[in-house]
Amino acid sequence: MSRAYRYGAWDGGADPLAPPYDVRAAVDAIGRDVMQGRSLAEALRDLLRRGLEDDRGRREGLDELRERVRRRREQLRASGDLAGSLQQAREKLDQALTTERSALDQKAAEAAERQSASGEDAGAADGPDAADSAGSTDSAAADVMEAQLAHAQLDALPRRTAAAVRELADYDWTSPAAKQLYEEILDDLRQQALRAQIPGLGQMGQQGQGGEGGQGQSGPSMEGVKELLGDLNALLAAHERGEDTTQQFAEFMDKHGEAFPENPRDVDELLDALAQRAAAMQRLMRSLSKEERSQLQQLMAQAMADAGLEAEVSALNQHLQDLRPGAFMRGRGRESFNGSQPLGMDDATGALAELADLDDLDDQLAMDGPGQGLDDVDVEAVERQLGTGAAHQLRRLAELERELKRQGWLTGPASQLQLSPKALRRLGQTALRRVFADLESSRRGSHDERSAGAAGEATGTWREWQFGDEQPLDAVATVRRAVMRSAATRSPSSSSSSFEQRGVRLLPEDFAVAETERRSSAAVALCVDLSWSMYAEDRWAPMKQTAMALAHLVATQHPSDAFEIIGFDRTARTMSTAELAAVEPAWIQGTNLQHALALARRHLSRHPDAQPIVLVVTDGEPTAHLDDDGEAWFDWPTSPETLRRTIGEVDAMTRSRVAINTFLLGEDPGLRRFADAMARRNGGRVFAPSLERLGEFVVSDYLRARNGGSGSRRVS
Repeated sequence: MSRAYRYGAWDGGADPLAPPYDVRAAVDAIGRDVMQGRSLAEALRDLLRRGLEDDRGRREGLDELRERVRRRREQLRASGDLAGSLQQAREKLDQALTTERSALDQKAAEAAERQSASGEDAGAADGPDAADSAGSTDSAAADVMEAQLAHAQLDALPRRTAAAVRELADYDWTSPAAKQLYEEILDDLRQQALRAQIPGLGQMGQQGQGGEGGQGQSGPSMEGVKELLGDLNALLAAHERGEDTTQQFAEFMDKHGEAFPENPRDVDELLDALAQRAAAMQRLMRSLSKEERSQLQQLMAQAMADAGLEAEVSALNQHLQDLRPGAFMRGRGRESFNGSQPLGMDDATGALAELADLDDLDDQLAMDGPGQGLDDVDVEAVERQLGTGAAHQLRRLAELERELKRQGWLTGPASQLQLSPKALRRLGQTALRRVFADLESSRRGSHDERSAGAAGEATGTWREWQFGDEQPLDAVATVRRAVMRSAATRSPSSSSSSFEQRGVRLLPEDFAVAETERRSSAAVALCVDLSWSMYAEDRWAPMKQTAMALAHLVATQHPSDAFEIIGFDRTARTMSTAELAAVEPAWIQGTNLQHALALARRHLSRHPDAQPIVLVVTDGEPTAHLDDDGEAWFDWPTSPETLRRTIGEVDAMTRSRVAINTFLLGEDPGLRRFADAMARRNGGRVFAPSLERLGEFVVSDYLRARNGGSGSRRVS
């Protein structure tokens, strides 16, 4: 039996096949930045930083990820006190001293009681009993004296924790509990220091708590730690000499792999993990005060020396410094942690290592370095620090960047990205659409404006004849209009025969003229000012958008026209639409209109049979010209020589019956005086549009001039 299938629109929520981003919206966003004067690389980077707005109105770009990194760093800084190890050692030392003093006081009190009892017995006894009582009294007095001396020794201890711990190394403890607390100070520091460097070692260093060999302790014995450090140093030394092998690394991991939870796959990954922790330890020391750093270093040295690990730890740090020097160059400043919870050395270094990881991630997400891109961002670090959602967000941004290239909007390698012709067409189309919208809203003309004439091509439409029309009559439409009028005005009683005998009488309102469209080609030179003031006064983007709109209009609706863009600052040069889109503002002084008009005249001379159109967009009077040797000369205020040479080009245009229409931006009085004088001399027109209406004015003027409109009238 055949099965029937029904198909319909997806109604189960968001379209599962929809792309993560609207690529065309991304192209438009990049185009807006490029028009503002940003480079394409900067525009793409800014797009990735901002992200595109999704259907919920949220933007998920790199800036949002960086904000999450910032919040995570603040959480870490509020997690505790970096000097926690020192604080814990001080607290445990105070506890040990308090316990020891209590034991000494108890010992002295017991000795005093024995001394008192022995004195009473000595007074009542004779012979040998009296001698025994005297000996007991002396022993009790010695105990009292010993307790007093011990008290004095404890009272004389230095205030600095490290110095006090060092002086107590040979102290004969009275209280076993106090002695254990003292030993725990060094044991804890040793454990924390080793865990800070090799987190997988866990609790260690509690030698003797469970008998010989460390029975009953929660971590490996010191002998096991020594063996691990010895094997690790041997592996790193062989790697430094280039003599290590894959087999040697595999054997090391089989033996000690549980101490490295990162599960490195080779010696390089092992080195990276160890160097990151060692660098965090250095960062911890730099973040402490000078006094705290000195004390902690002394305590660590004593702890390692007591366990016989000092040489192995020193060798390990030296290997890491030699093999991964770059790891110790990052984060050389002090970190300020403002939490109240004391952090052990291992927890503090772990927090600082994570902080360094976040700093690196923030640098990657900023993409500030030359040539940096999304490929340089560590996706695993993003997932580790910010979660799987953030990693997915990063992958979507990377997919957007790939789609811009795959769909042909961007071309070239990452270091030389360019807008493709497809992207340029879209930018021009978008700019032209905006211009036409302005034209329609302001009723300043239409892009369908036509001029009829004998040389035009019939469009197939007609309109009512108006006085002064020179277009050919549309005979069919004229007769039809007369017949329809006669039929509408004929009385019901009149017969058809009388109508046929009279014929059709034509009246003036019956006449219709055939509409034609002017099809002659034009040679168009659009001269645009690229001087620094155009950018400084926010005129750069409107200028670019106007040029792109006009270029798109010519290419799509009037492809027979010869269109050329001429950009000018201190010198002038012809530019393609791609070059204009990519051009960035530069601090170049000079407005060389003379050179621009010379290039425009050369362009027109190549198309002698085309209708000439010269449009100039500028915001400053001429301040530069070309000398006889072709070198650019700049002077401000405008020099007489610059005016003379510029007017010479204007006169050459005038002799060729070419009108120059100028669009003034800004309120420069010198420019207005020059433009007025040029218009009177040349017969062209002068416009002073607002930035918002620049495109509307330029496109309208082009259409008017192309369709035979007058170019001699001056408008200001």
